[in-house]
Amino acid sequence: MSDQEEQLDQAKSGSLMSHLVELRDRVVRMVLAVLVIFLCLFYWANDIYIYLAEPLTRHLPENANMIAIDVASPFLTPFKLVLMLSVFLAMPVILYQAWAFVAPGLYANEKRIAAPLLVSSILLFYAGVAFAYFVVFPLVFGFFTSIGPEIVNISTDIGRYLDFVLALFFGFGLAFEVPIGTIILVAIGLTTPKKLARKRPYVIVGAFIIGMLLTPPDVISQVLLALPMWVLFEAGLIASAIMFRDRNFDEGEETDLDEDENSGDHRDLADEDPGDHRDLADDEPLSDEEMEAELDRAEADEAGLDKQT
Repeated sequence: MSDQEEQLDQAKSGSLMSHLVELRDRVVRMVLAVLVIFLCLFYWANDIYIYLAEPLTRHLPENANMIAIDVASPFLTPFKLVLMLSVFLAMPVILYQAWAFVAPGLYANEKRIAAPLLVSSILLFYAGVAFAYFVVFPLVFGFFTSIGPEIVNISTDIGRYLDFVLALFFGFGLAFEVPIGTIILVAIGLTTPKKLARKRPYVIVGAFIIGMLLTPPDVISQVLLALPMWVLFEAGLIASAIMFRDRNFDEGEETDLDEDENSGDHRDLADEDPGDHRDLADDEPLSDEEMEAELDRAEADEAGLDKQT
């Protein structure tokens, strides 16, 4: 192995190690951000859980309370809630660290698109969680607590309630990322807004299927998830059409060229001698008189040619 090859291998290994060290530092910063928020919120863990359970407790009958089935649930459930909330609140820091690690390998035009999408994805996820808490929870819990028989005492376990609401938060947070997914598909050239618009019926059916998979098995939460996904899909179409209007304009030019070529073909057909079409249309058997006239004309033409020669 030559000295140049050895230097090249050392440079590659050094570059790999530097990337690994940077990745480690980024991950440590993410963990520290979550830990700091967790330590700040843990003192109010019980109060935070009471606030989270308020959409359910307001619909419970009088003298009805939530229960803890497991022995450690009174401690572990608020602990789990605060930990998940810390990750949720630290998401801007986590995504920024991930962006800072990936950004040096992106082109300038990719950075211009990725930075707004990163901020928008965070805001849309927060909007999905807020929509679930302030709109979906009151409707779902109000329906569940009023539909049961009167002889049933409603006493929801605090651990199962937390799992239920976290599943809804996660589902609605992901569902609100539909515009980001639509813009990314158009940005990388896999499709266009016009093509996506033509597939709208399939998108609507897919929204209801995703709502069925991401939400608990009830129709209300499924519909309340599918409808915003449909609306956000339309918003993504509008945003992608605005962001990539130059690309759409080029596609419009190609379409116009194709239409011009097709219209030119129609004009060529229209400019043909209509007599040809009549000859083809009038291609019927000749009568005896017409046959004799044709023969006389042919003999006259031959006689004329003989005189000329």
